[in-house]
Amino acid sequence: MRGDWTRREFLGRSAGLAASLGLAGVAGEIGAETMAPSGLRGRFLTHVSVVRVNQIEVTPDRSIGEDEAIDNRPERIRSRREAFRAGCPDGRMTWAISWLALKDSRKEYQDIRRLLASYHDQYGDEITFIPGGYFAPMYATREDIRKTIHQALGMISEMDGGGYRPQCLVAGFMDAENQRLLAADEGIHVCQGQIWSQVGIDNGDGDGGICYPYYPSREHYLKPAQGPADFIDCVCLDGWTCDFLTARRNGFEGGFNSRLGVGPIESVGNLGIDVGRKEMMDTTAVHFDTGYALNNFGWVTAIWEVSIGHDADLTYWLETIRERWPDTKVQTEGEFGLEWRKHTPNNAKLNYRFDAKGTGAPGSEKDLEIQWFMNREFRLALLHDWVKDTPVLAIDFTRYDLKAEEPRTLQREWNLMNVLNQKGTRPQDKPMRLRDLPLEDQRRIFARYPELKNKA
Repeated sequence: MRGDWTRREFLGRSAGLAASLGLAGVAGEIGAETMAPSGLRGRFLTHVSVVRVNQIEVTPDRSIGEDEAIDNRPERIRSRREAFRAGCPDGRMTWAISWLALKDSRKEYQDIRRLLASYHDQYGDEITFIPGGYFAPMYATREDIRKTIHQALGMISEMDGGGYRPQCLVAGFMDAENQRLLAADEGIHVCQGQIWSQVGIDNGDGDGGICYPYYPSREHYLKPAQGPADFIDCVCLDGWTCDFLTARRNGFEGGFNSRLGVGPIESVGNLGIDVGRKEMMDTTAVHFDTGYALNNFGWVTAIWEVSIGHDADLTYWLETIRERWPDTKVQTEGEFGLEWRKHTPNNAKLNYRFDAKGTGAPGSEKDLEIQWFMNREFRLALLHDWVKDTPVLAIDFTRYDLKAEEPRTLQREWNLMNVLNQKGTRPQDKPMRLRDLPLEDQRRIFARYPELKNKA
């Protein structure tokens, strides 16, 4: 079994697959152009494991989390790699190593660095840097971040030897200017640079972007570039695939976890093995079944810290995916991002669509259905009770044609919110019928998705 798990002909092109999933009407309505957000085809999975010393290394000389050295021993690294190999024997994964883990002189970390280099040689794994413990822009200036990235990439090249250079940066959150410089100065054109829909959890907020690959604007890392003038040639990737129903929530509001999805802390850790693993697979299926039918490709991703364990859950997840969707390619972050970039030169044809019903997990109500529409001009989310057939309500409408600006001071909020946001944190964020949006916004929506007029 290869890392790009052997492709098979399932049910032909997307229209045929859509029909088999009960989406024939959808496939007919949206047409071939809408069903092709880019030239990329297939199912893709990327897995990142983080190796660190402190839980949140916000700058090279400042940490605000717990010391996790005991949970990042060489045997824990080996266990993670074996778990990945057991689930996908020839797959390739990405390792993201922190600043302190690159610099630590203890024998354990020297052994870890040699071990990671051997995984690149043996398996083709990618070894890259994670700055700021996911939250670099929240705690450091753009210039300081830039210097840290440059130095760390040099240390990784030296650690691995042979002129090695990673194809991506794993960053959690990363400002637009440093994504631009990553491409322009470092020659790296892929950045895991946003954590989609995260608000009110951990040390940074970042809602308002697109959950699938896009080229960011120089104005704001969550805004897709509108044209050549603001284009950054760096593919921006999400960090965690989440349940769309729980992701609409603000933090832990209502006692629910808005980050529930394929991550083991939120799923298995909080819900137990049976319910948690079911949620992991249900979330995956949204992208590999209906999402694949709508977009002609599906992508699922997650970042798992070595310190959290859950290696058995990683094996289970990969094994089950291999059984249900054997055509899935399991690649490094860099490989996936560059493959998307090869097929997608700009954002002009971005037109991602997602349709998900609640899984029944806490915060993901089985009676609710959410539809997402994401393109270069805007993103739109519609919610309704499909059992009672209630009116469709818009819970998010974020325009990307409007001027945007990132924070100029150090702060946790790096959101992009304008007309209407799913989190409901502002007075204007009240669900509404499409017909109640301003006429200009209605025209914008119906021009791209005329089939939504009957839901207004």
